[in-house]
Amino acid sequence: MRIGVTQAPREISIEVPDDERDQVRAAIDAALSGAKDTLWLQDKRGKLTAIPSAKIAYIEIGSPDGERRIGFGS
Repeated sequence: MRIGVTQAPREISIEVPDDERDQVRAAIDAALSGAKDTLWLQDKRGKLTAIPSAKIAYIEIGSPDGERRIGFGS
């Protein structure tokens, strides 16, 4: 998952467990709707990251299988 934050030169990359994708999406929806002031996310290793909801520019959630393609193949 990649998260763009306003007024920040780099995006935040977080690896979320596949079995928690629905819970993470619900937390993102709550943060973007204004129900939460801070979006808290926990990665695969247990590290917590807090992002102010008002500063979220975009969120990109990758494929559920976590496959990452390398090279020029299609």
